[in-house]
Amino acid sequence: MGLVLIGASGLIGSAILREALARGQQVTAIGRHSERSPSHPNLVPRKGDVADEAETAAQIAGHDALISAYNPDKNVPDTYEQHLSSYRAILHRARPAGVKRVLVVGGVGSLEVTPGVLFLDTPAFPEAWKTGERANRDVLALLRAEPDLEWTCLSPPAMSESSERTGHFCLGGDQVLTDADGKSWISVEDHAVAMLDEVEKPQHVRQRFTVGY
Repeated sequence: MGLVLIGASGLIGSAILREALARGQQVTAIGRHSERSPSHPNLVPRKGDVADEAETAAQIAGHDALISAYNPDKNVPDTYEQHLSSYRAILHRARPAGVKRVLVVGGVGSLEVTPGVLFLDTPAFPEAWKTGERANRDVLALLRAEPDLEWTCLSPPAMSESSERTGHFCLGGDQVLTDADGKSWISVEDHAVAMLDEVEKPQHVRQRFTVGY
C-alpha cells in the first residue's frame, strides 16, 4: 500500500512513520522538517506546506491512503486559523488527487466525559490546550460534513507519551477512555499501532474512535 503521511516529524507522526515502515509500507512523508526523516528504502521524504493546495495535490496524488498528524507552526499568530485552513486544503485536494481514504489524528478535547459534555468544555481542561483542541474539534466537524471521502479520525486520550509498544489497548468511540486508576493515556507507539491497524483493516470508516489503556 502506498501511504502519504503529513506531519511525520512530530511526536505522534514520527511514531506512525516508524510503525508504517516496520510493517513494510511504502511511505511518502510530507512535513516542514523533512531533513529529520530517517533513511529507509521504503521512505520518500518531501518538504511541503499543506496550506499550498497545488503543492499538496501534487504530493498526495497516486497514494492509496493519507494519514495526517498535522499540527500548525506555533510561531504563527493564529494557530487556530492555520490549523483549519490547512485541513480544508488537505480535504479539498484529496478527492481530485484520487485519495479517498483519509485518516486524521484528532484531539482529546472533542471526546465526551459524560453524554453530551465535551472534555474541552469542562473546568478541568487545561487552558493551554484549548486553542489547539478547538481546532481539532472543528476539523472533526469538517470530516463529518465530507460527502464522499472515506475518513477516519483517531482521537488520543488525555496523555500520549513515548514509552513502550505493547500492541494491547482498548478501543472506544466518542467518550474518553481511562484505565483502572482513572488515568487517560497511551504510548505514542501504541497509538501508531491503532492507526496502522485501521489503515490495513478498516473498522471505523466515516467514524471517529479513540484508544487508551
